[in-house]
Amino acid sequence: MPFSGGFGLLDILVLIGIILAVVFVVLYFLNKWAGRRMADQQEMVEKHKQTATIYIIDKKKDKITNANLPKAMADQVPRMGRMMKMPLVKAKIGPQIMTLVADKAVYDALPVKKSVTVELAGAYIVGMKGMKTKRQLAEQRKARRQTGGDSAPQKWHEKLLSKIKR
Repeated sequence: MPFSGGFGLLDILVLIGIILAVVFVVLYFLNKWAGRRMADQQEMVEKHKQTATIYIIDKKKDKITNANLPKAMADQVPRMGRMMKMPLVKAKIGPQIMTLVADKAVYDALPVKKSVTVELAGAYIVGMKGMKTKRQLAEQRKARRQTGGDSAPQKWHEKLLSKIKR
């Protein structure tokens, strides 16, 4: 004799459907809230950014707690951000050596042991003057290959022969 009085398959499917609907509604509103917050932060960054020339000493991805950042700045980072590795840049700004946090796209383009002009918003590197995207760099490499490497230097003996023939 089967057990009667329990949940049927249809009841369980309806319950799962209701739970999924609630989860999707909550995620939708969280996404809207996060999007507004991100737009406000981006507006604040655009408002406060300054152009500066810095000398990049070192760059690495590390936890913000291991970096040599001011305690007030480290406390403002959310808990999840403290556990994640962030792109950090050790740079000399004028006479002072500081650790800065970089945007992910900027971090990849920053050269080590060189002076660059960057856009700073506090201790956050927002952009870099003359920065090329990965797509632009790939297009340049492709163009060089198609032209047969015209921009590549000639061999030393070919240069010597061309000078002798003149």
